[in-house]
Amino acid sequence: MDLKNTLHRICAAKAIASVFGVLGGLGGIVHGVGEVLQGNIKPDGMLFSSWAQGPIALYLDGDPAFTIIPNFLITGILTLLISTLVVSWSCIFIEKKHGGFILILLSIAMLLVGGGIGPPTLALLAGISGLGINASYLWWRVHLNENIRLILAASWPWVFGVCVVNGVFLVIGHVIAVYFFAPVKAEIFQYSFFFAVLSLVISIVAGVGFDMSRREPKAEMSG
Repeated sequence: MDLKNTLHRICAAKAIASVFGVLGGLGGIVHGVGEVLQGNIKPDGMLFSSWAQGPIALYLDGDPAFTIIPNFLITGILTLLISTLVVSWSCIFIEKKHGGFILILLSIAMLLVGGGIGPPTLALLAGISGLGINASYLWWRVHLNENIRLILAASWPWVFGVCVVNGVFLVIGHVIAVYFFAPVKAEIFQYSFFFAVLSLVISIVAGVGFDMSRREPKAEMSG
């Protein structure tokens, strides 16, 4: 099977939702572990450092997080549970009815119980992409010029590839970096997060063009 036929089988909305839902959930798990390790004590405020000791605390400002629960142990356990659910939902259930909407709700819950700032953001955008799975894209078909749709369709695999590489670097690379290549600068991962948000938004929009082209290959590719 050639590359063109392989790409034709891919749903961009599902690929984005699954990959970045998983990455967001894994990032939340990292926060949850640090919170559980801090034990049965009260944070200084609603905004706090997930990690109080170790390389993440030393080099990454403790991986800041937000919670409405005034107890590190409880918020950490809830973060681990919800983050694991985010990973599972993104892998298994994202194509179900309201799959994207439920992922959005899970990402908001992850934010509120201590899953950090970056991971819930990635999961939220993944959920937004999930809303496009099996969508008709009627508004886009009416308002988006066909040439632009073709450009978006052609660019999506490349944009998505860059987005995934940066996302893996952001979520998994930051743990590897601080434990095996310390010292590292937190600013590197802050820039990576901003780039992740921007590239993910672009990937979602380009994915709309890709999925429209995939569903109507003859109409979209004629001329």
